[in-house]
Amino acid sequence: MITNFKVIVEYDGSHFAGWQIQKNGITVQEELQKAISMILNKPVKLTGSGRTDAGVHALGQVANFHADTSISPENLLKGVNSIIKLPIVLRSCDIVEPHFHARYDAISKEYHYYILNSETPCSVGKDYIWHIRKPLDMEIMNQCCGILIGEHDFKSFEASGSPRAHTIRNIYSAGIEYADYIEKSGTFLSSAMTPAFPVPVRSIRRKVVFRIVGNGFLRFMVRNIVGTLVMAGLSRITHDKFRYILEAKDRTLAGATAPARGLFLMGVNY
Repeated sequence: MITNFKVIVEYDGSHFAGWQIQKNGITVQEELQKAISMILNKPVKLTGSGRTDAGVHALGQVANFHADTSISPENLLKGVNSIIKLPIVLRSCDIVEPHFHARYDAISKEYHYYILNSETPCSVGKDYIWHIRKPLDMEIMNQCCGILIGEHDFKSFEASGSPRAHTIRNIYSAGIEYADYIEKSGTFLSSAMTPAFPVPVRSIRRKVVFRIVGNGFLRFMVRNIVGTLVMAGLSRITHDKFRYILEAKDRTLAGATAPARGLFLMGVNY
């Protein structure tokens, strides 16, 4: 019986040349296909919701594949997770309708980008965050985020040399905020853990998260947006200039591409 399986995949992009199979480099799609094929003892073709580039991470990538098998989703999930050696994990595995397509049925995706805004860098977790030394103006960055919301031509934020049939996308939400906070007393508190002792304000390392949800994204689009938001946060451009950059449809006006290591595909909605 031909069964259509839907899987949600988590992976550390530091180890891969991206999601999609390519001639040179290890990719998530290739390694996951190998593991599934080994469990089923037959080749499968995995279809992802979209590409993630080299170095980009995922907590909620979605893929599907068809296979003539009677194996249960639970056993398939356990089998794949038990044999795969690289940092890839199947978070879930379900049987879906025969016509379900991970890419074409997606209605929106959510990405998060993490920035460490502090004088000092970090050692633990440095592969998952971009270090910005100078203080960022969160207010102007959020004003710029508001400009992104709605349907626009995002050609200014598309990677050079990767033209699409059209560059219009619809952004449903976008915003940037601190992922931690500081007490009035000057004690640093993580949102995940309260330290047992005060930490001097001068050594505080603030974690910032940019969240964006849209119906689709161009190549490097989120990272190019983040690079331009940082320009605004460092007072190098105004929010009016940010609007001009968006409307100009000229990649040369936007900021530098933010490093891949801070970007996470959080989930795909259907």
